[in-house]
Amino acid sequence: MELLEGDPLFKLPFELLLDDPPVIVVNKPAGLLTLGGKPEVPTLERLVKETIKARFQKTGNVYLGIPHRLDRPVSGAILFTRNSKCAARMAEQFQQRQVRKVYWAILEQEPKESSGTLEHYLRKVPEVARVEAVGANEEGAQLARLSYTTIGTTNLGPLVEIELETGRMHQIRVQFSTIGSPVVGDVQYGASTRFGEMTDSEQSDERLRPIALHARMLCFKHPIRYDDVEITAPLPDYWPEIEFSDSARIEHR
Repeated sequence: MELLEGDPLFKLPFELLLDDPPVIVVNKPAGLLTLGGKPEVPTLERLVKETIKARFQKTGNVYLGIPHRLDRPVSGAILFTRNSKCAARMAEQFQQRQVRKVYWAILEQEPKESSGTLEHYLRKVPEVARVEAVGANEEGAQLARLSYTTIGTTNLGPLVEIELETGRMHQIRVQFSTIGSPVVGDVQYGASTRFGEMTDSEQSDERLRPIALHARMLCFKHPIRYDDVEITAPLPDYWPEIEFSDSARIEHR
């Protein structure tokens, strides 16, 4: 899609990956809330709504369906819909686990196995934005399952590609921390290193710090045409150079 100089998209802190009405996919920057927060706190939801309103000169409220979200310190592909019918169809795809969600993460420590499946029971800590791994029979425990493959290396640690089989809060972060391989920069879950570049004003707010976790790919059925859609989100500029393994080099070159 060609953008004109006056287009509101030029002024936004995110990249538009897909604008195929009624579906919008953007590349969320780390440090930005998906939704919620106080009215004065910027969120991706508000920015996308403001863009739609300015672009199409809408005078009333703008509808925006949000079938999934990304944690504040996480970057990458996130999907929105522009009408309630398609929002319901996309929500069903996510609930039925028909959407393929691929993440890239840099870990502080190499997992014992270069690839495998992680399965834990997770529980949200009451009144705190935090999740913990617990026993299967603990009250509030929910099964969390993902698969991963080590696909490369960086100067900060190994790069793994992850596919979610469930969609629990902070799932990737908690599961890798539980096996002793926290995501680089994720001090909330045991990381000892910082990640990304921060301005002086941002240094004092840990919530704005990025972690080395990126929603790399979304694959889903278009809610109107039902054809397959595959979206890949470019990595942020501050990610380090990656040396891909032989098996991954051809795919990601």
